[in-house]
Amino acid sequence: MSKKLAWTLFQYVLAFGLLAVVIWLNWNPGKDDGLSYVWHNRILTGDLNFVYLLLALVILTLSLAITLVRWYILVRTVGFDFTLRDAFRLGIIGFFFNAFLPGSVGGDLIKAAALAREKSDRRTRAVATVIMDRVIALWALIWFVAISGCIFWSVGGLTETAQLIVKIAAGIVGVTLTIWLAMGLLSDEQSERFAQWLSKAPKVGTSLGELWRAGWTYRRRQKSVALVMLISWVGHIGFVSAFYFGALVFTNDPASIPKYHEHFLLVPIGLVIQALPLFPGGAGIGELGFGTLYTWFGALLRYGVLGSLVMRILTWVIGFGGYFVYLSARSQFVDDEQEAEQTSGTEKAIAV
Repeated sequence: MSKKLAWTLFQYVLAFGLLAVVIWLNWNPGKDDGLSYVWHNRILTGDLNFVYLLLALVILTLSLAITLVRWYILVRTVGFDFTLRDAFRLGIIGFFFNAFLPGSVGGDLIKAAALAREKSDRRTRAVATVIMDRVIALWALIWFVAISGCIFWSVGGLTETAQLIVKIAAGIVGVTLTIWLAMGLLSDEQSERFAQWLSKAPKVGTSLGELWRAGWTYRRRQKSVALVMLISWVGHIGFVSAFYFGALVFTNDPASIPKYHEHFLLVPIGLVIQALPLFPGGAGIGELGFGTLYTWFGALLRYGVLGSLVMRILTWVIGFGGYFVYLSARSQFVDDEQEAEQTSGTEKAIAV
């Protein structure tokens, strides 16, 4: 067995082992606060709220589609000839691998590799679009927590724990916004000199220089970044809503889980925890994270675990569905490319 395969297997064992431990520690047979109660009184009896389950599936699907529109705008911003169809063609494969590869970013690597292969003349910048997609999405997530938290705080709807989360998010926003504004003080010439300086770094210099140039391109196109941020916020609202409805699948009492507006603070944190490395698709660590966050907001841990499991299953469904759509449409993509090449060849022959 190769070291790479052994390391991959270790990550899966770690993730699903942690998931098994979380379920076992919170099974609590014979008690009303454990997963055993839900299993025997909800799942086995079929007493589930399938309307909420369907709502979670639809909203999650739309939210994931929004992330592809966001990436499409970022790719177009740096001057690539890239269509929305291309974004969905590569993105649906990304969904599939995001659900199963460690750290919930495996699909990003697939998207980056595919785009780099198609845009081989500007490979580093192609990869940079995927990296910037993640960076801007994370920045938008922090802004989302800070802004929504301040709104809810102003009307007196936050606990002390939630207020601390808002303070931390606001602090990060302040620091990163200062850096973003400071970048605007540089001229194009100064930015290029800095990129050339980065390029001199051993081994990774060329990549660092191109990454800086890509970041500088986005800094100079603030309208595009603002649009991407807005799209990200819409997507975040979708992810929050999908998780909220997913948690309600197992209870008829909305008061048994954190309030809807409280999910605007806990879900983003849970998503960050779920993206930690070593855990394929965030398995195990996501359930532990969301369960713990639920207890911080005064709810039972089991509903946080169950909400995370619902989202995981729905993500698998969407991932597999997207993969089969890609396979069924792949031949059409190939035919279109061949037709385009033949048309281009014919035009060149006529010109000659």
